[in-house]
Amino acid sequence: MKPTDQSDSEDELNAESHKKSLEKLKKIDPDFYNFLEENDENLLNFDEDSEDDKDEESDDDDATVHVPGPLKGDSDESDFEDEEAKPVRGKISLKMVSQWQAELQSDGRVKLATLTTVIKAFNAAMMRATSEDGTSEGEYKVEGSSIFNAVIQMCVLYLPNAIKKYLGTEQSGKDPKSCKHFVKVKGPLSAYLTDLLKLLGGVTSENILTVLLKHLHQMCVYVACFGRTAKQALKKLIVFWSTGEETVRVLAFLCILRITRNQQATLLDKVLKTMYMTYVKNCKFVSPSTWPGINFMRRSLVEMFTLDLNVSYQHVFLYIRQLAIHLRNAIVVQKIESRQAVYNWQFINSLHLWADLLAATSNKSQLQPLTYPLVMVITNTIKLVPTHQYYPLRFHCVEILINLSKETNTFIPILPFLVEVLTTYDFNKKHKKVSMKPLDFSCILRCAKSQLMENGFKDSVIERVYALLLEYTASISHTICFPDVMLLAVIKLKQFQKTCSVANYTKKLRQLLEKMEENSKFIEIERSKVSFALSDDKMVTAWETSIRTKGTPLLTYYENWNKVNKIQKRKKISKNDEIAGELPKIKRPKLANEEGAKPKNEKKGPMVLFPSDSEDDNIKFGEEDTKPTKVKKTKKKKEARKKIPQEETDDIVDKEDIVQDFSVTEW
Repeated sequence: MKPTDQSDSEDELNAESHKKSLEKLKKIDPDFYNFLEENDENLLNFDEDSEDDKDEESDDDDATVHVPGPLKGDSDESDFEDEEAKPVRGKISLKMVSQWQAELQSDGRVKLATLTTVIKAFNAAMMRATSEDGTSEGEYKVEGSSIFNAVIQMCVLYLPNAIKKYLGTEQSGKDPKSCKHFVKVKGPLSAYLTDLLKLLGGVTSENILTVLLKHLHQMCVYVACFGRTAKQALKKLIVFWSTGEETVRVLAFLCILRITRNQQATLLDKVLKTMYMTYVKNCKFVSPSTWPGINFMRRSLVEMFTLDLNVSYQHVFLYIRQLAIHLRNAIVVQKIESRQAVYNWQFINSLHLWADLLAATSNKSQLQPLTYPLVMVITNTIKLVPTHQYYPLRFHCVEILINLSKETNTFIPILPFLVEVLTTYDFNKKHKKVSMKPLDFSCILRCAKSQLMENGFKDSVIERVYALLLEYTASISHTICFPDVMLLAVIKLKQFQKTCSVANYTKKLRQLLEKMEENSKFIEIERSKVSFALSDDKMVTAWETSIRTKGTPLLTYYENWNKVNKIQKRKKISKNDEIAGELPKIKRPKLANEEGAKPKNEKKGPMVLFPSDSEDDNIKFGEEDTKPTKVKKTKKKKEARKKIPQEETDDIVDKEDIVQDFSVTEW
């Protein structure tokens, strides 16, 4: 028997058994059989359909098997199309992008189909950017940089407003999750945000990064709706916040702040911890170039910690406790390793951060109990190694204490740490090295032994002591206890005047001493008019505020000094003097009536129609020396008679002025 006959007989047997089972079903469950009759007649007429199918198949076989078609070489794309169920719609053109753009900008409500199509186009652009061969596979294809840029630009500029129109949150500003249409757009929106984060991770240009971060800031409301996407976004944004350029840092922080506020209950705790650890890692090395970034991170961290002071208290308490443990180990163990755990920039910048935070929240009670332990950590840090080498660290700690005392309106005994410098160090000792400028203590914590021998070290110490004493005394110059607090400092300053033989140092500190004594007399006179008891806190506070508004001699002196000091600091940061010394000199032709001026018609050879100012630079001095001196003398005598008028020479110089084309930024 042939194989075809066997298959036919098997099909007939299957048809008969199927008919018998259907007859049984009719007897057992007539309702179900009626249902099949109404809804699926093909199932009951099994034999007829199969025969028809056989006929059709045989016809098809006759038509296709015996007539061979042309041979075709299949590509990789055709294999992909066979495997994938979704067909490729084709390339995206600029016309399609402009059409989608018009639909996104329409006044009415944006269609969901338009949003999903635009998001798929963005995904195709991302596939092109991330693929090795620069092609995108999916419903759309993006080919060429112009199409890629057009798709990205369309999404960045018009997609946020289009989503707002679709959800109806243009003016209300309500949570997108509460909108009834959010469920429909949730899936495409999540995919778009994931692609946007991928794009952010692959961009290196600062300008493009700022544009994308501004776009992400608009989309932060939707980022907060997806927990996993929000964590991924925060992870990347914290990196930008700590390592990017100035504009990138600011935009990254604004995005972090917005995402955290929208999901504060779940994200704040982790964000505070991650940002603080990132701050500590990135403030290990301090230089004039890194100071602005560290200051920005510190101020922005203070902003983040003030979002919820109850949550922040746990973090601040824990980190101040860690600093105290490091300090205790350094005091007890007395080894170099334990001392280095305290005397480093990470420790000092952490103290600076917590002092700024307590100063910013001085009007709220949650964090104020931590002021005392922080002050104790700072003061004992100064006392750990009170040698001359660590004077820069002492001045940094004193500066932190002064700011904390001013902002929190708390008395902190700061004067002994400054007066001690004047009494313990011998300023009469002759220096072994000469330095042109004072040492800059702003970016160092410890001086080298060679620096201690320079005269610049002593100059810097006196400058810092003078500035810090003036700042602190001016901050408490309005208090009722000022004459009593200043007594010890005045005695030590007078003693320094007698012992120090360097005129510049004594003269500088004598001015401060005179102002302190003048302010003490002013407070004593005002205090003699008081009729209330010193135990009456309310009356004392009211009296001190009235004195502050009236003004004190020391405060006015400090304000004038501070203005000049700020200008000097700006000059030092911008390095105006150094830049001015390196500016290129502009060469102008000398006038005929000036000494050393060269006559106009001295040149030999063909006449040049448009001579330039730089022709003198091309003269070869070897050729000049070979010329006879007699010719020079006769030429000078002849040309001396012809004088060029002053107005003509001014016109020549104005026309060829180099300054017009000169740009400092390009140079």
